[in-house]
Amino acid sequence: MKNIAVLLSGGVDSAVVVHQLAEQGLKPDCFYIKIGPEEQEEWDCSSEEDLEMATAVARRYGCRLSVVDCHKEYWDEVTRYTMDKVRRGYTPNPDVMCNRLIKFGAFDRKMGHDYDLIATGHYAQTETIDGEKWLTTSPDPVKDQTDFLAQIYDWQLRKAIFPIGHMMKDEVREIAEREHLVNAKRKDSQGICFLGKINYNDYIRRYLGEQPGDVVELETGKLIGQHRGLWFHTIGQRKGMGFGGGPWFVVKKDVETNTLYVSHGYDPDTAYKQQFPVHDFHFLTAKELPREVTFKIRHTPEWHHATIEKTADRQYIVHSLDRIHGVAPGQFCVVYDAEHHKCYGSGEITI
Repeated sequence: MKNIAVLLSGGVDSAVVVHQLAEQGLKPDCFYIKIGPEEQEEWDCSSEEDLEMATAVARRYGCRLSVVDCHKEYWDEVTRYTMDKVRRGYTPNPDVMCNRLIKFGAFDRKMGHDYDLIATGHYAQTETIDGEKWLTTSPDPVKDQTDFLAQIYDWQLRKAIFPIGHMMKDEVREIAEREHLVNAKRKDSQGICFLGKINYNDYIRRYLGEQPGDVVELETGKLIGQHRGLWFHTIGQRKGMGFGGGPWFVVKKDVETNTLYVSHGYDPDTAYKQQFPVHDFHFLTAKELPREVTFKIRHTPEWHHATIEKTADRQYIVHSLDRIHGVAPGQFCVVYDAEHHKCYGSGEITI
């Protein structure tokens, strides 16, 4: 029998993972990972309530629960990655790198190396196809989290299992309520995992401060106002601009001149792209992309058809059949097969 570790967060999804494994007669070891940018309590997403919930679930099924402190690793790896990207004007995804560097990385170095399999509550599946293990999509398009897993390493994928990945979210809730799990009615976490109630801009401000610069209308060159830092804005942003005469849309960031370019009107053409380059493509299983693919650039139920043009090793141009809103450098373009089933991996968008 294989040794299984469950990453237990305190939420309903990972709780049902423990239940599902227990139903199979298994008694996995459970681990609660403490992560965050620093030790200060108000910036710590490892809340007492989360740990209490995780403890109650582990006790319910007679499983051992251990707390693994990954604060330092999160700061050294994920927060550094995030700040480096936003400082350079990019749009990073800390949750993607958290899976690769912490949940399947630092945890494995600290504890997971003793286990054959690591189970999480992600909405994703794995399938063996022609003798190789693939990451495949969940039947729940709203909850599907393959995009957050598309940067994990191949050895991490080989150890990963997702016991609720074949379910719809409503099914998971029904199981939790039927079994009277302590966290059955807990709301899903929102946003970046470690922030909790902390505003993302406050988090960025804590480490990078403010750097005021000009806001300019792209089409006319007219000065619209001042921004407090390019890192507080993302390409395609429509809200929270604070300038009169709107609506305004962020369409470009010039890091060298510290200028934020905006466009006026409702959904201006400058906010859309149909082709864009992707570099350093990270493969999960296969090492080449087919010509006909589907893809997504953000965590939404929608995905798009495209053709892929290879320009160099792990460098591609995506030719989308649709006009895509808010394509920004630093985002991950996650690529799937034409049926949007098998996930090939992801690469970083460059503009």
